Amino acid sequence: MSSNEITFAALTNTGLMRDHNEDNFLVDKKLGLFVVCDGMGGHAAGEVASALAVQVFHETIKREAWMFEDYALAKRGAEKVTRKQVLTLLENAINQASGRVHEEARKDPAKRGMGTTLVAVLILAKLAFAVWVGDSRIYLLRDSVLEQLTEDHSVFNELLKRKKMAREEIDKLPQKNAITRAIGVYEHTEPDSLVVDLVAGDRFLLCSDGLSGYFEDDLEELSHLLGIADSNQATEQLIAAANQRGGKDNITTVVLTVGDASVRDESHARRVQLKREILARMPLFRALNDREILRLLQVVEVHPYKDADVVIREGDRGEELFIVLTGSVKVMRGDTELARFKPGDHFGEMALVRNQPRSATVISDLDSELMLIRRTDFFDILRNEHQLAVKLLWQFLGALADRLDDTNRELGHAREELAAEDVTAEIFEVVYENTRKTRSMAPAPAPRPPPRA
Repeated sequence: MSSNEITFAALTNTGLMRDHNEDNFLVDKKLGLFVVCDGMGGHAAGEVASALAVQVFHETIKREAWMFEDYALAKRGAEKVTRKQVLTLLENAINQASGRVHEEARKDPAKRGMGTTLVAVLILAKLAFAVWVGDSRIYLLRDSVLEQLTEDHSVFNELLKRKKMAREEIDKLPQKNAITRAIGVYEHTEPDSLVVDLVAGDRFLLCSDGLSGYFEDDLEELSHLLGIADSNQATEQLIAAANQRGGKDNITTVVLTVGDASVRDESHARRVQLKREILARMPLFRALNDREILRLLQVVEVHPYKDADVVIREGDRGEELFIVLTGSVKVMRGDTELARFKPGDHFGEMALVRNQPRSATVISDLDSELMLIRRTDFFDILRNEHQLAVKLLWQFLGALADRLDDTNRELGHAREELAAEDVTAEIFEVVYENTRKTRSMAPAPAPRPPPRA
């Protein structure tokens, strides 16, 4: 989807309780880049922080914008640009902004400690690249279903994720909404990022907490307002609703719609949903929440195979987990078919954690599509997503325990068979005795006549 298929509206409001606006936003339709910042700090320092962060973030990305064209053209070889490189650029731009804001605060004692949140969406090809720091948010509305893509960097969330306190106790903390990460408070910060497959008609909302804070317990109303067909009316109605509910903070909304749902490629939309559903059903990933499934999806590749194509070969070393998306594959050892896998089935999962030869050959049966996750990408998740890593490793331990149970069960059956009474000798003895008796009961052969002279 190209940037000229994007429609958008953006609006910021001081609210009812503040005398100045520390929020900032940016829209660069040519790049497909959308940004919202919510500044913090006394003496208007928050306004300075958010404006400077938007500026530096935008400039850093513009300098490397050639990457986006190469990515969209799907260039190969040395010119190939990967999703990971695009995300690295966005994350680096955030840290460039953090360094500049921190430097400005260091120079001016009146601005000491100033900082800002930042959320950004980059629309590129058929993907949305999201990056964020702090508690401003990105929501996705698809087919009337609202989903929060970002996760607040706040005391509340950190305590909840680490299970340090019960939710009821966290709710009573006076500083529960304090943010734990921001641009500019320190020279470097730690952004989070996500890649989402786009479907025509997808609508995104980027907003400061002056809006989202009023809809924590009313996502249905937020979904309704965001779903207003005219994006300009949607932004106006969203800000009006926040002010009607108190307007205690600055309010900023950016609403963008990608493509037209009335001309949607339904087969593409179904494949996007199918990838997510299949991962969520797999025993290895069943414990993951929706956002974690999305995080896993951004390292998933989809490869097509034709009839009789070899997917993996017995004895080869591999590093991929395969999941059947469409079609089917058959597992062969020599000329013997051991199994057949259909959509939702997976194989090769141990290659994610061990470098060992494949135990069988897998061949595509007619045309098929397989999702694959590479060991290097899987290890990146384990290194960078600590909470997600714990869940994944526990699930792998469960899978290994199941395999061990199966192996023990098979060995047990084998031992029972080996321990069974060996009656082979008796069988042969009976056969021999019967044969001997049969021969003894047979009539004697007639004497031969004497030879003639």
